[in-house]
Amino acid sequence: MKYINEINKRKTFAIISHPDAGKTTLTEKFLLFGGAIQTAGAVKSNKIKKHATSDFMEIERQRGISVATSVMTFEYNDHLINLLDTPGHKDFAEDTYRTLTAVDSVVLVIDSVNGVEAQTRRLMEVIAMRSTPVIVFINKMDRDGKNRFDLLEEIEKELKINLHPMTVPINSGKDFKGVYDLHQKSLVLFTAGTKANDEDVVEIKDLSDSILDAKVGEHDANTLREDVELIDGVYGELNEADYLSGKTAPVFFGSAVNNFGVKEMLDTFIRIAPTPRPRHTTLRDIKPEEDKFSGFVFKIHANLDPKHRDRIAFLRVCSGRFERNTYYHHVRMERDFRFSNPYSFLARQKEVIEDAYPGDVVGLFDTGNFKIGDTLTEGEDFYFTGIPSFSPEIFKEVVNKDPMKTKQLEKGLIQLTDEGVAQLFTQFGGNKKIIGCVGELQFEVIQYRLLQEYGASVQMNSLPFYKACWLTSKDPKKLDDFTKYKQANIAADKDGHIVYLAQSEWFLNTERQNNPDIEFHFTSEIHK
Repeated sequence: MKYINEINKRKTFAIISHPDAGKTTLTEKFLLFGGAIQTAGAVKSNKIKKHATSDFMEIERQRGISVATSVMTFEYNDHLINLLDTPGHKDFAEDTYRTLTAVDSVVLVIDSVNGVEAQTRRLMEVIAMRSTPVIVFINKMDRDGKNRFDLLEEIEKELKINLHPMTVPINSGKDFKGVYDLHQKSLVLFTAGTKANDEDVVEIKDLSDSILDAKVGEHDANTLREDVELIDGVYGELNEADYLSGKTAPVFFGSAVNNFGVKEMLDTFIRIAPTPRPRHTTLRDIKPEEDKFSGFVFKIHANLDPKHRDRIAFLRVCSGRFERNTYYHHVRMERDFRFSNPYSFLARQKEVIEDAYPGDVVGLFDTGNFKIGDTLTEGEDFYFTGIPSFSPEIFKEVVNKDPMKTKQLEKGLIQLTDEGVAQLFTQFGGNKKIIGCVGELQFEVIQYRLLQEYGASVQMNSLPFYKACWLTSKDPKKLDDFTKYKQANIAADKDGHIVYLAQSEWFLNTERQNNPDIEFHFTSEIHK
């Protein structure tokens, strides 16, 4: 129980959204409040030379998008916050899905102009599976967008979650005047192009006060009074238990690029977001306050620093205390490892730490010993469950253009697919290498990184497959016969599991009907 104080100080969350909703911009503002950076950068811009702190790969700076989850730690109001900024682009969804297994809560950013978008729906499905608590930030209120109540209704209907407004916006677009904070009973005024400061906050305990009319004008003051009365009547007080169980999501309105409405959200987040929670394993539930250390690897990033060819495994601490230079048990390899330079991150900058507590994300130098889902403990043998691997939707054969670089190519493919950006299949009985991805952009990133980081130049040829399914059966002989007959469509993933590559939905359904003893799985959970 001796770590209780440290555990209660920590909040670990991910920021998720559809691309371009303002996720990375919001991350920058959080870091600004935490004093972690002095000036916030922009993700894409011709004039601003300072790029976003959280976009650290060369390809991210060229494209102006985030393609890998980045981890940042900062302090705010005596709390230690671990923030994971995820890529919004659907082609990198798998990285995001896995990051969601390592956090205790989520901030969902929604663009007030576009409302709920496709990627947001898919992310919310993953969150609902795990009942993760969500806070919603409706961004870009200074642009002409949808009506505030229509937006709330759309989010509730599309994402199947109950909302609870915590701030009420006054107009939107050019007429956006600010927000009224229902919890603090204060009015925060908005001036375009300037940062919100303490002078812009007016305490208004009673909305019938004439000071409100003086600040926002009579018409807007009356609209605000009606809105607040309506919201109080419909929603009442926020039930924190409903938030923690993932049934209700508090909602904030603001504009991340103008740093507006962000502080109100951050203050509420600190107040209500969950501290590290117990986790399921193959043996039992692990509680954060247990004395013995345990943690799991949810992400691997190769060549974080291209000069040093390093691979870093991101480890989420689940219980006990992680210490530098201490031996820990690697369950899969049945070996003990110690780490002399464990890191905490501020995106590209990293610093060596002496210890870490539940909720923290630690970077471990890796020479190829880790895979996604690996567990480290103080001697016990178990795996953390619920870390998914999804069926790819696009398949390409990797053709080596330079036979002299075969070794580099093999190494590059194994290291890049260990990161979980794509899946590597080897065709049965041959050595045809097939890469499966969720999105087209992944192939570009892999081709670019194979060339830049390993010197291997490859050609990617599209293959006519529709889905990859993992096969299991209680009758080994039937599975064996099936793989012999369907040799052209059978491959092994890099852990040696048998995979059936279906040409079309029709083929897949036919095989499922003809082979009732064989099960076809669309996700392979690492450590079932």
